[in-house]
Amino acid sequence: MTPTIHILNGPNLNLLGKRQPDIYGHDTLEDVAAQCAEIGQAAGLGTLLRQSNWEGQIVDWIHEARETAAGIIINPAALTHTSVAVLDALNTFEGPVIEVHISQVHKREAFRHHSFVSHRADAVMAGFGIHGYALAMRHMAHLLD
Repeated sequence: MTPTIHILNGPNLNLLGKRQPDIYGHDTLEDVAAQCAEIGQAAGLGTLLRQSNWEGQIVDWIHEARETAAGIIINPAALTHTSVAVLDALNTFEGPVIEVHISQVHKREAFRHHSFVSHRADAVMAGFGIHGYALAMRHMAHLLD
C-alpha cells in the first residue's frame, strides 16, 4: 500500500488565488494539490489534500490521519495563532508533521509571529508562496525514506 501524506488546510484557504493575491498569489488550492500529487507520485507517496474553515473538522482529520497517513503537511492558516486544539491533535500523531505558510508571517502583523503548531512541527516552511508545499513534500519524502 502506498504511504499517504495528508495535506490539511485551514480557514480561508478555499479562496486561495482570489483572496489578497498580493500576499497569497494567484495560484489556487487545486494548483497546490496537483503540484503535491506530482511530487508525491515521483517519491512513491500518495496525497490527500483537504481544506476546512472549521477547527473541529481539521482536528477530526488529524485524528483520522493517525490511522491512515504516513505524514501530515498542515497550513493551519489563522488557526496557527489560536488553536491549542489543533496542537493537541497533532501531538497524538506519531509521524512527521510539516507546517506550511504561504506568506512570510514574520514580516506581517505581530500576532502572526506566534504558532502553536510549531511546537509539534518537525519543519516549518514560510514565505515560499505555494512552492512551500512542494518543499514540504520533498522534505516529507526525505523524512520517510
